[in-house]
Amino acid sequence: MSAAQSPARKKVVVFDYGFGNVRSAERALAHVGADVEITRDYDTAMNADGLLVPGVGAFAACMRGLREARGDWLVGRRLAGGRPVLGICVGMQVLFGRGIEHGVETAGLDEWPGTVGPLKAEVVPHMGWNTVRAAADSQLFAGQPADARYYFVHSYAVHDWELEVGNEHLAPPKVTWATHGEPFVAAVENGALWATQFHPEKSGDAGAQLLTNWIRTL
Repeated sequence: MSAAQSPARKKVVVFDYGFGNVRSAERALAHVGADVEITRDYDTAMNADGLLVPGVGAFAACMRGLREARGDWLVGRRLAGGRPVLGICVGMQVLFGRGIEHGVETAGLDEWPGTVGPLKAEVVPHMGWNTVRAAADSQLFAGQPADARYYFVHSYAVHDWELEVGNEHLAPPKVTWATHGEPFVAAVENGALWATQFHPEKSGDAGAQLLTNWIRTL
């Protein structure tokens, strides 16, 4: 196939709102064949094939940064149009209804109902490699062995999945779980909105496969 006949690479924006390992995400996405741009420009992010929302640090600080960069509008408008969004780490947590840190409650984007709260474990933060229990028929984890390990760094998590889908015409979300002291939500696939609590960009070959699987859906 000539260069003129080669399929165009998918354009993915890593949303740069001040919280997240944007360079690591950029390198990982480029490694698996995406055309990547780091930006907080609203129109560029809105028009990309895929949007990756990273996040590190405190829930409240990430939400403040997102709102200042119009990330709340961006995520909502993309999803309203069925345009793919992938949240990572705190970029996943802010998709839920609220976060509670040190007794302080902060409203999230509320794409999913639920509360992000402290992990109850002997060792916190949960830092290092862990396995997951992938949802049945998961697209995100397609081709991955059951014992694949992913890199986590977090002290807070979602412990209960609260979204109920009562419409028989809507596919129920696919929820993947992990355990560190207690079970928590490790990943979600819900229409155009996917998210991981772990860092695929730091998870070696297993993470690269996940990002490849996401890009294939764009």
